[in-house]
Amino acid sequence: MRRFTTIIGSGIALAGLIASTSGALAYGVYCANNRIEIDSRSFDQMRIARGSGICAFGQFNYLSDAQNFARRNNMQPGATCSCR
Repeated sequence: MRRFTTIIGSGIALAGLIASTSGALAYGVYCANNRIEIDSRSFDQMRIARGSGICAFGQFNYLSDAQNFARRNNMQPGATCSCR
């Protein structure tokens, strides 16, 4: 019985881990209206808010990851960009 309880407990922990890591990506690096933005909205939400002149450079789980991506690729928020 003890072994069965351990297996069930491990299965529940694994299911919780999978659920927490499979969520939607929280931050994106976007070119919106010819300006670089790091935002927590999804691409569809950004398109609704900013119009059709938007493209995504990357999606990330954490704000720091989005900021590091932008910095490593010489993308300063507010700087000019193009969706070509």
